[in-house]
Amino acid sequence: MKEVDYIVVGLGLAGMAFCEQLENHNKSYVVFDYSDGDTASRVAGGLYNPVILKRYTLPWMAAEQLDLASTYFKNLEIKLGVKIIYDLPVLKVLSSVEDQNNWFEASDKKGVSRFVNSDLYRKEYQYINAPFHYGEVKETGRIDISILLNTYCDYLEKTRKYVNKIFDYEALELKDESVKYDDIIAKRIVFSEGFGIKQNPFFSALPLVGNKGEYITIKAPNLKSNAAIKSSFFIIPLENDLYKVGATFNWKDKDTVPSQEAREELVQKLKKLISCEFEIVNHEAGVRPTTGDRRPLLGIHPKLPQLALLNGLGTRGIMMSPFLAKMLYNHLEEGKALMSEVDINRFPKKLN
Repeated sequence: MKEVDYIVVGLGLAGMAFCEQLENHNKSYVVFDYSDGDTASRVAGGLYNPVILKRYTLPWMAAEQLDLASTYFKNLEIKLGVKIIYDLPVLKVLSSVEDQNNWFEASDKKGVSRFVNSDLYRKEYQYINAPFHYGEVKETGRIDISILLNTYCDYLEKTRKYVNKIFDYEALELKDESVKYDDIIAKRIVFSEGFGIKQNPFFSALPLVGNKGEYITIKAPNLKSNAAIKSSFFIIPLENDLYKVGATFNWKDKDTVPSQEAREELVQKLKKLISCEFEIVNHEAGVRPTTGDRRPLLGIHPKLPQLALLNGLGTRGIMMSPFLAKMLYNHLEEGKALMSEVDINRFPKKLN
């Protein structure tokens, strides 16, 4: 029998960030995760961007999240010895003079001004249709999530902290002040399984609705863009003339099977924005762990205090994960109150 401080279930961006909190505080743990490559974290474009480009406003706690995430991912690069951070400008295609004026107004707003360049970005890309130019977002970039998670899994396997296995909720034994699973006894278990929460009998009633997002990857040798271009979707440059294009939002389907409908939707939008030839070389789908009120789900089960949750990061897992993991750790280990916006106890009826 092995005794540890924590069992962590799920190793996407959220689970990894919580593992890093445990490592930083010398806590022992084991991770149970089973990934077939189509989790929301792995499918995501990897872009971090502190501005909501539909309304030119900031997401919840954007500056605090970004400041912490910047240090967090730099430390991971050093720790794992792998390149994962790529500086990448984000350019919003402005659709009209009115849109330009909205951009200028945003550049004067408190908080937003830090991340929005007040001057229009006027460089012309030959094959991108942008007659009203671009708005440039500052402090943006791309994280190579697949390489990061694969490398982190390797790191955990070498230290015997990773079990590649589907978690069997029925096999979890709850003790007075601990949990037992297989041959492991832990003081507490943290679930961070993304949309997999719907199979979790302890937290499945929480309003994590999820939405399916799909990306295509294209090869476009003539596009020559060195920035992420945002219209109603993103074109994210990778390397070797490859670009990730997306994503779609489907609130109905909850599977991870790429659909012809989404593929056609992205191709149609792409052809309106760019005029060069391209070839589709990949198509991926994942289900984002989104909530109805667009806030994450953190906290301790009110009746089963050995069980904790870190979930509901939606489309902003890169920025949110280190911020929320730190908050949850401080709540579990030091008794610090969670922010009411993210506390699962805002849904008391769902936890009874």
